[in-house]
Amino acid sequence: MLMKIRRIGVLVLAVLLIAVLVFGSFYNVSEQQNAVVTMFGEVLRTDTAGLYFKVPLIQQVRLVDITTHGTGIGYSVSPSGQNITNSMDGIMITKDFNLINIDFYLEYKVSDPVAYLYNSQEPEEILKNIALASIRSTVINYTVDEAMTTGKSAIQAEVKEKMVQELSEQNIGIQVVNITVQDAEPPTAEIIRAFKEVETAKQGAETNINQAHKYENQQIPAAEAEADRIVQNAQAQKATRVAEAEGQVARFNAMFDQYILNPLITKQRMFYEAMEQLLPGMKVIITDGETQTMLPLDSFAD
Repeated sequence: MLMKIRRIGVLVLAVLLIAVLVFGSFYNVSEQQNAVVTMFGEVLRTDTAGLYFKVPLIQQVRLVDITTHGTGIGYSVSPSGQNITNSMDGIMITKDFNLINIDFYLEYKVSDPVAYLYNSQEPEEILKNIALASIRSTVINYTVDEAMTTGKSAIQAEVKEKMVQELSEQNIGIQVVNITVQDAEPPTAEIIRAFKEVETAKQGAETNINQAHKYENQQIPAAEAEADRIVQNAQAQKATRVAEAEGQVARFNAMFDQYILNPLITKQRMFYEAMEQLLPGMKVIITDGETQTMLPLDSFAD
């Protein structure tokens, strides 16, 4: 009896395993989807709508929604369906330096399932950042009146063109279907005040930077001039000392030439000159020791 129960259990498990393998070998792709089939991390193919077979436990299938999706730029939708303004994304600066609260509705879809799955981790977030950058770089070229009235169509077309080009370069597998201006109006007084405070802070920072540059530009030439003056003084002192040294050398050479010609006379002259420098008030009387000399009379005349 026990053996019979075991056989039945093994049979049931075998049937279940076969059923899992059989049902796990087929997958269905709807009209709104594409399927990316991979094996050991390598993409094998992309399947459109239909019923397909895959090797169970080895090949993996990831379904990608290829229908058109929409999202708001500059606002979000509450659970009750009400639009909530996102001031961080919706407030733009116009060509005439005014602020405008402008909202866009972006429609997009997956154009390349493989690139969508594997070329980036968060393709929708990248799409949003590209949209914001394209919108800001476009609105800045229009006045506030144009952005609120006659310039909407041109803004939409320009933003879409920029996004198409950027998405082509990024290659995240998403394409823009359409982007439209939902609403454009002046921002609230609170937002204007906050932006003015930010602009004031930026201007204050720029003023401080400019003052620092001005002080730097004033100090550097003065320091360079002082350095040049010190260098010139040093060079002048150097030239003076070199000239003095060369003069002394020339004087010594001249004296030496005279010494060679008349050593005794030169020695005596040098001795008398040295004594005059050491004892400037002394009177020198030269005598041969035999001629009778008299005291000088100039002291009695004083």
